[in-house]
Amino acid sequence: MSRPDEDERDRTGEREHAGERDRTGEQRTGWAGERAGWLARFSVTERAVHHATGLLMLVCIVTAACLYVPDLSTLVGRRDVIKPIHVWAGFLLPVPVLLGVLSRAFRRDLRRLNRFGPQDAEWLRRRDRRAVLDGRGVIEVGKFNAGQKLNAAFVAGAILVMLGTGAMLTFPDPWPDSWRGGATFVHDWLTLAIVVMTFGHLGYALSDRGAMTGMLTGRVDRAWAARHHAGWLAAMDRSSTDGAGDGAATRTVPPADAGAP
Repeated sequence: MSRPDEDERDRTGEREHAGERDRTGEQRTGWAGERAGWLARFSVTERAVHHATGLLMLVCIVTAACLYVPDLSTLVGRRDVIKPIHVWAGFLLPVPVLLGVLSRAFRRDLRRLNRFGPQDAEWLRRRDRRAVLDGRGVIEVGKFNAGQKLNAAFVAGAILVMLGTGAMLTFPDPWPDSWRGGATFVHDWLTLAIVVMTFGHLGYALSDRGAMTGMLTGRVDRAWAARHHAGWLAAMDRSSTDGAGDGAATRTVPPADAGAP
């Protein structure tokens, strides 16, 4: 099996959410929660960025449909209201990510998403990429699998392209006709690709209760992590062991046989 893609330097960052000791030496758990069998996966900031970006994307898709699909346009009407909402939602799309960069946890996950290693190529190549053996994924997937990394890259690129072409369509005066025509072509066809990607992403998320729990609460259980992100779970276990002597939590990863919170 290939090694997980988390750097050793990320271990300290993982521990900072796991817990800390008070002055009496008693363990205090962090936002990961006190219930056994659950792991901290996403911080509040990371979830807020994800939810805000997703909401703005949906607003853009719905308002675009109301503007450009004839039946919907006739049914909804109020183009003078729908169009400004579409424009403002589009211009606001990069804002949650830009604000999220202020968070150390968010920056750490951006590095992970931008890192494509041998296990990612293996994950894309193998047809049994999601196979589980003895409760553990057959590929040592890190915190994000290759599909999630490619999806994140597509979303980032799409936001930039849609922002640029949308600005040209909203403020047409400085641009020649050929540029505006090209911007319209790119904007319209990329919109279709974004719709397919968005609803495909939602479909996968809704079919995976563990992933939904992780994004809604910030926590996942060990059994889910072992099946889908075995490399990340191993890194979390090593982080817990390495932190035993430096004042960090010694039980970052609780036992797996406890119930849900």
